[in-house]
Amino acid sequence: MKKIYDVIVIGGGPAGLAAAVAVRQQPDTDVLILERDSELGGILNQCIHNGFGLHTFREELTGPEYAARFIRQAQELKIPCKLRTMVLDLSRTPEGLLLVTAMNREDGLVQLPARAVILAMGCRERPRGALNLPGFRPAGIYTAGTAQRLVNMEGLLPGKEVVILGSGDIGLIMARRMTLEGARVKAVAELMPYSGGLQRNIVQCLEDFDIPLKLSHTVVDIQGKDRVTAVTLAQVGPERKPIPGTEETIPCDTLLLSCGLIPENELSSRLGVDLSPVTGGPQVNESLETSVPGVFACGNVLHVHDLVDYVSEEAARAGAQAAAYAREQGNASLPSAAVPAVPLIPAGGVRYTVPQLVRPARMEDTLPVRFRAGRVFENCLLSVWADDVCILRQPKRKLAPGEMQQFNLKKSALPADLKAITVKVEEA
Repeated sequence: MKKIYDVIVIGGGPAGLAAAVAVRQQPDTDVLILERDSELGGILNQCIHNGFGLHTFREELTGPEYAARFIRQAQELKIPCKLRTMVLDLSRTPEGLLLVTAMNREDGLVQLPARAVILAMGCRERPRGALNLPGFRPAGIYTAGTAQRLVNMEGLLPGKEVVILGSGDIGLIMARRMTLEGARVKAVAELMPYSGGLQRNIVQCLEDFDIPLKLSHTVVDIQGKDRVTAVTLAQVGPERKPIPGTEETIPCDTLLLSCGLIPENELSSRLGVDLSPVTGGPQVNESLETSVPGVFACGNVLHVHDLVDYVSEEAARAGAQAAAYAREQGNASLPSAAVPAVPLIPAGGVRYTVPQLVRPARMEDTLPVRFRAGRVFENCLLSVWADDVCILRQPKRKLAPGEMQQFNLKKSALPADLKAITVKVEEA
């Protein structure tokens, strides 16, 4: 093993692959990928539907095809990768290097020092236990991602009469997938008054198959002890509490849960990385660097994305920035000094932004900033304020929480004595 790596990437999914490729493309910079699964590609390996790659490759690919493009790039660049390797801890050595502690069957327990680390562990589904659903715990209750793996990779059909709770993209896609496999999807219930998925998935996965979408509804009871026999839905009011008298019992043998994704940030927490209370992922600056110097984050471990193309774009930025940081750390003649940062403050209907901090002195000419709205807006204005001065105002036909948005922040528009940048939605 190499004594000190320039960059170690934790995770070999779409974010980790794109980040590692970007690192390797920098001059005289080496990189190592650590992946806990037996193959690269991450969640894309079970996403056999198309719709990937329209932005990155200008063609429509399936998940495995999209992953294969980046795996091929990594192989051509001769990027080393350790599969079936679980990262146990991330710490810092007395010399200031980052230390990745990992384990696999071939090497046993190893400690790998690096100048920079990229977090690309992805996210996990929110389980039933975190949802406080009433009723027994019978067979027939799955997260939508588990059902997707069973159908697409194991060749198993979880059930034939299905209700789906949550209208996230995985839930919408599984409504179509289960229907194509011969199951009957009786309803998709959504707690919020709007869907959490992309509009194109609502059309292609529900409307095209006449699957009803019940907004402002939730599960209030699950019947069955050995196996699910029915679920009871009820309408919820503005406070998201069930309204008595609106109950509807739907016979079924399967309940799929598509109720949100949680960034995998146990390693980040143990290292002391500042996490966003909104996204659950790290708070980062314009370089996608976390509050711990030399630790970068990208992809769904940072915030949950709609499109894998955006994951790859973000990861490439993180890879290039991590490589630059590693080169600086390797050059002892360069003094390290703290660079002032200003916060990006979400307000007026903006739920969060990524990045959350900006160091104007380290910005490139144009910085892409991604954000999500807190509710549905129509015919509105996105405004960006540098202190009390509006530096950007864009008309938006529609903003919805299920679709991530982006604007470009111009360095030339920022004043020298900047205190904060505020991003908000205004009525047109």
